[in-house]
Amino acid sequence: MKREHKAEMKARARNIVLKVAYDGTAYHGFQRQTPPIVAVQNILEEKLQTIFGDTIELAAAGRTDAGVHAYGQVVNFFTDGRIPVDRIARAANSLLPDDIVVRAAGEADTDFSARHSAKSKTYVYRIQQGEVPDPMTARYAWYIRRPLDVAAMREALGAILGTHDFSAFRASGGAPMSPVRTMYEATIEEAAGQQLICRIHGSGFLYHMVRNIIGTLANVGLGVLTPARFGEILEGRDRTKASATAPACGLYLEHVDYGEAFPF
Repeated sequence: MKREHKAEMKARARNIVLKVAYDGTAYHGFQRQTPPIVAVQNILEEKLQTIFGDTIELAAAGRTDAGVHAYGQVVNFFTDGRIPVDRIARAANSLLPDDIVVRAAGEADTDFSARHSAKSKTYVYRIQQGEVPDPMTARYAWYIRRPLDVAAMREALGAILGTHDFSAFRASGGAPMSPVRTMYEATIEEAAGQQLICRIHGSGFLYHMVRNIIGTLANVGLGVLTPARFGEILEGRDRTKASATAPACGLYLEHVDYGEAFPF
């Protein structure tokens, strides 16, 4: 939502909240872009304007990057449109492309913000292993041919639990903000089809933070780094000591938690 329009938008009758899933492969991230560059927000706002009959400016829980996917992105917007809540998802999905889906809709108090009311977020990262690449997962997981030492990766991942300064895993170019975040959960699951699924639940995340953690964690799995060295990199707060950023294709915004503030 544009700051200069905030008061005007909040004067409208309704604050609508949507849970959205999308395949980010074809889009230049979530955040609105200037055409001909297309982002998920461009498409959503265009179709929602048709449904609600007024201008739509979305606020989102997370500004996912180009190629990043979402199971549970949350957005809100203000409108005077009268379509009942129980009809919004079906109406939106009839207009949206197949790679963007409104999973649920609700109505919230004026003060609810998809971005600012969030208590925590959960991201998932998928790594595809195997001697031969799988074309069915090429857009949805990072392919690493060599076997990874999952036990060592789990040991290393434990270092991020709790409250830390995550400057070592922060990319340049993000908004200025404190690098201190709290991680509540960090796990790696071995799934069917030779996939590894890393899930990280935290109070908030810096620009490229999850992908930088995963890139460094993969080097632990490959034996390039030890779990102890991973912890030292975190505590050293120096981005140049961490590994390269993992590809966007493996990352998913899985869930955003709002506690009792969530309208559905």
